[in-house]
Amino acid sequence: MENVTVSCQWLEEHLHDDNIVILDASMAKVVGKTPLEYPTLQVIPTSLRCDLEKDLCDLQSESVNAFPTKQQFETALAKFGITKHNTVVVYDNQGVYSSPRAWWIFKSMGFDNVCILDGGLPQWLKEHREVDTKHKVYANDNSNVFTATYQANNVCHADYVLGTIADEHVTVVDVRSPSRFSGIEKEPRVGVRSGHIPNAINIPFGQVLDGFTFKTPEALTTLFNDRLPDTTNQLVFTCGSGITACIVLAAAHITGFTDLVLYDGSWSEWGSSNYPIET
Repeated sequence: MENVTVSCQWLEEHLHDDNIVILDASMAKVVGKTPLEYPTLQVIPTSLRCDLEKDLCDLQSESVNAFPTKQQFETALAKFGITKHNTVVVYDNQGVYSSPRAWWIFKSMGFDNVCILDGGLPQWLKEHREVDTKHKVYANDNSNVFTATYQANNVCHADYVLGTIADEHVTVVDVRSPSRFSGIEKEPRVGVRSGHIPNAINIPFGQVLDGFTFKTPEALTTLFNDRLPDTTNQLVFTCGSGITACIVLAAAHITGFTDLVLYDGSWSEWGSSNYPIET
């Protein structure tokens, strides 16, 4: 599947297809926006619970919300019963928040048949579609295990970002709020400096959204054309800890950008080190 997103209408029509696997990639902690709260658990029917902070996170790493290892990813897919023959749809309960992170992990592990539910659970509810009160039980089918092929160019580390600061063909896109980007607002993590990576530009993740869903491709194209230097060939995305950066990365993918990189350590790493900063 080449589409970055699918609509709620599409998913409802394919909800019970044998090859469709739906993953709820909601996170308990929401940063950078006022979280949507639910009095009781509501989930899209047939969806499995995917814990980004455990199932798809390298807990041995010192980085916050670190990218999973190849083995971790394969173990998670085996637990979910996902094979290369499946199409995976990821969503979250905030609209579009943590689901793009799960999408990029899948893409970066060589699993291309994955897409984001545009608008997630809030859009599903807004359209008055059926919900369940519990997730589907894990398939636990270890047959036909998917073999990951890590796409190393999809993810970078601090030293790579440092080496691109003066490169006019690479633009670092920081998706945090303007007040955090400028250093006016104190960082939420203890010991992390305020400011941003030198020469980075600020596109807060909310600017690529229209309510719960992504803006239209035309509106996104206008946004990126207005904000990016004409010399840009590669986009490197950063946020607080590598989660919301994937929202704007996915938006760039929708508009046709292809050389996209996630700085996984993001500001939690950069701001707690001796790397240069601007305010």
